[in-house]
Amino acid sequence: MQTPSDQQDRHDYPSHWEADVVLRDGGTARIRPITAEDADRLVSFYEQVSDESKYYRFFAPYPRLSAKDVHRFTHHDQVDRVGLAATVGGEFIATVRYDRIDERGMAASAPADEAEVAFLVQDAHQGRGVASTLLEHIAAVARERGIRRFAAEVLPANTKMIKVFTDAGYQQKRSFEDGVVRLEFDLEPTDRSLAVQRAREQRAEGRSVQRLLTPGSVAVIGVGRAPGGVGRSVLNNLQESGYTGRLYAVNSAFGDSVFGEDASGEGTQKRADIDGVPAHRSVADIEEPVDLAVISVPADRVPQVVAECGERGVRGLVVLSAGYGESGVEGRERQRELVRQARSYGMRIIGPNAFGVINTSPETRLNASLAPQSPARGRIGLFTQSGAIGIALLSGLHRRGAGLSTFVGSGNRADVSGNDLLQYWFEDPDTDVTLMYLETIGNPRKFTRLARRSATTKPLVVVQGARHSGITPTGHAVQATRLPHATVSALLRQAGVIRVDTVTEMVDAGLLLAGQPLPSGPRVAILGNSESLGLLTYDACVADGLRPQRPRDLTTGATPADFRTALAEALSDDGCDAVIVNAIPWVGEDGATTDPETLATELRAAAAGCPAKPVAVVHVELGGLAETLAAATSTGPDAPTPPTGREPETPPSVEPPSTEAPQPPAVEPPSTQTPEPPPSDQYRIPAYPAAERAVRALSEAVKYAQWRREAAEPGRVHEYDDIDENGAAGRIEELLAADGDPRGLTLAPADAHELLARYGIPVRQALAAPDPDAAAEAARTLGYPVALKTTAPHLRHRADLGGVRLDLADEEQLRRAYQELTDAFGTPAELRPVVQGMVPRGVDTVVRAVIDPAAGAVLSFGLAGAASELLGDTAHRLVPVTDREAGSLIRSIRTAPLLFGWRGSAPVDTPALEELLQRVSRLVDDHPEVVGVSLEPVVVAQRGLSVLDASVRLAPPPARDDLGPRTLPGY
Repeated sequence: MQTPSDQQDRHDYPSHWEADVVLRDGGTARIRPITAEDADRLVSFYEQVSDESKYYRFFAPYPRLSAKDVHRFTHHDQVDRVGLAATVGGEFIATVRYDRIDERGMAASAPADEAEVAFLVQDAHQGRGVASTLLEHIAAVARERGIRRFAAEVLPANTKMIKVFTDAGYQQKRSFEDGVVRLEFDLEPTDRSLAVQRAREQRAEGRSVQRLLTPGSVAVIGVGRAPGGVGRSVLNNLQESGYTGRLYAVNSAFGDSVFGEDASGEGTQKRADIDGVPAHRSVADIEEPVDLAVISVPADRVPQVVAECGERGVRGLVVLSAGYGESGVEGRERQRELVRQARSYGMRIIGPNAFGVINTSPETRLNASLAPQSPARGRIGLFTQSGAIGIALLSGLHRRGAGLSTFVGSGNRADVSGNDLLQYWFEDPDTDVTLMYLETIGNPRKFTRLARRSATTKPLVVVQGARHSGITPTGHAVQATRLPHATVSALLRQAGVIRVDTVTEMVDAGLLLAGQPLPSGPRVAILGNSESLGLLTYDACVADGLRPQRPRDLTTGATPADFRTALAEALSDDGCDAVIVNAIPWVGEDGATTDPETLATELRAAAAGCPAKPVAVVHVELGGLAETLAAATSTGPDAPTPPTGREPETPPSVEPPSTEAPQPPAVEPPSTQTPEPPPSDQYRIPAYPAAERAVRALSEAVKYAQWRREAAEPGRVHEYDDIDENGAAGRIEELLAADGDPRGLTLAPADAHELLARYGIPVRQALAAPDPDAAAEAARTLGYPVALKTTAPHLRHRADLGGVRLDLADEEQLRRAYQELTDAFGTPAELRPVVQGMVPRGVDTVVRAVIDPAAGAVLSFGLAGAASELLGDTAHRLVPVTDREAGSLIRSIRTAPLLFGWRGSAPVDTPALEELLQRVSRLVDDHPEVVGVSLEPVVVAQRGLSVLDASVRLAPPPARDDLGPRTLPGY
């Protein structure tokens, strides 16, 4: 009789359990199932574990594993017995296993739902977060195999392992018996366990980027012997930036012309260098540790270089080499293999086809990039996926006098992505504002989550390239999204992202956000020495949704002192939230001409007197003014940095603008945070060559400040007592099982209405009318007045085509309408007419929810008809939607005034509409199998609303990569 451990594996190798992970110190490891082929690796791993760790694992001295042990620990059925290993360089650094047990603690099979779990971590890798990461993955595996609870027995002295379990965030029960601590915990994720997991993710991924940006030593591999070339250029840039660490030049082709012989003539090799940098033929020849390798060799030589770096213990790579994903199918496979190879050694990659990295911190002064000039030190973090855009942004910021904290040009971003940089910048004390040029978003769910968290403390400005072409740039491996660009943009704005259209707008917004406080409202004072420029600024403010005051004309004879006085008066006005100063060249009475330096000094002095309000300057043909204002805000290494991006002092009450259309009620009161003013000599005033550019930047700051105030109180997701979540789950399971199509199904109207009713969403009854007599019978059942409408796809919801007849008061009118419809559009079989009772008049709206494979569940709202279909006036929010978000969703469409009493009409019941939105949000959030919901039309009356038609689509739930254990994107 065979024992369970002697049986063949009951499941094929579960390759989907394999994952690359980032550990606490920023290094990487690979997690995979243990197989029978791992016997030698397991023995070697165990030999490197200390006697103390072995004692903690087996509760007794256990110097070596027996052949029986090795067999048991390498043979698993992948259901009741599972083992996972964390590997670096192909060798085990830690293992974890679970064994399913029954209530007596004996080996068992399903339906037993408890398992005993045990870890062993190599001593050299303890403290790196390996065990906590393995616990996340083995718990996910256990849940997949029907295990709901783990038990672990730990010696009291093994405090590190006890801490792994207690810090995980699961609900636990602890007992002590016979000198052993027994821990039991449920595996269902909790809010605390997810919070712990995401906090660990942030620290690990942020640390992995920090290792790349703050290396103690850099080896440039591919440095040519002659001046010029990519490798030599990067080496020169590192030297000229004043890099504070150790530098090495590496090229396997270095020959005697570089090394030569020792002067003694004894044939020994002398110490060689390139431009004073120690030279080596291989990174393996470098005696000191190497933290970062910058690789600039042909693509076919990169694998050998990566292997040498991995064996040497290099911690990270910047791969400048091209010839990867951007070059076609063969290049994409080469790119995948590059990532796999680097991660197997615990290294992360920026690139390939990268532009490089820059860190202006005085402790590092790193310019490992192709940028010939290192930017000044500043408070802006910059990420770009394009080298050409990177050059443009670096040049643009330099011309405007702006400094950077860090820069990453990721190229094909096969590994390190914008998400990793958000993790790093979130806690980076040297970065106040982040700018990102993105051509693709590899993990939109994660990006919006990280962006929302980051934007609560630091502005994030994003430009999306390739947003209209629908073409993924070559070299980028991303999950496709079915959402149009406008929807993606709306979701980014919901997450607090300042989304602009051009790199020029990104620089404009970044300069204002980096140097000025956030405005407390949309009221703008305009002053200057040009009436015409003031009027242009006024018009631009109105067009961008700001509330400008009447421009103040100082006349062309105004002196710098006049500017200072006027600016001080405007800033002290309680009815002003921001000021735009316009300046053109002038000639004084004594013939003196424009002095930009004097004007800059006076403007800075006035602005420093009221540091809680932002100021922007528009200059026309005033050469040197922008540079003078920027120079006055020194971004050099020794300059102290003012606090920016914070809320101003309590603003005065803001009155709504006078418009013909009544405005929706405000969703949230303004914030009352009070900043500490920055030092006057550090007050930075951004200058713009055109009024519309200054206004656009200010408008984005106003909208972002409002988002910050709203994000401070996001609202709550309502729990409705009449929702039957369990009943809906059971019905969904029945419907999917009965259909059997893995692609899913669109529910029949009766089934859709039943499912919606379980969430308190009644759909108005409609009865089929295949002939006039059936229509009359349906009307008698429902009661007059009624509506007669077609449900044929080409006429559905198209009242404008005449396919709907309303307010039919009796049978005569009904039969006449029936005849008119069939005469005009075709036979009843083609039209599929239905009869429906009339509902109170109101505004026709549309509510939809869809599950996008990349972005997740999205709730959409708009008015029915041309407003949403032709003009695209639809608003979107990510699910789950809070009560505050439901309110803002309704108010964010351009046609919202129609709901609130436009031109004297009666306002409709928007609270009922907000409740409907929240109920739909709950349905798709509670049941991921609901992949599509459409309610059209929803007639919102003065009191209540009516859902006249609905459709629901079900499908097996898509995988949620944001709820499982921490992993890096797979290749």
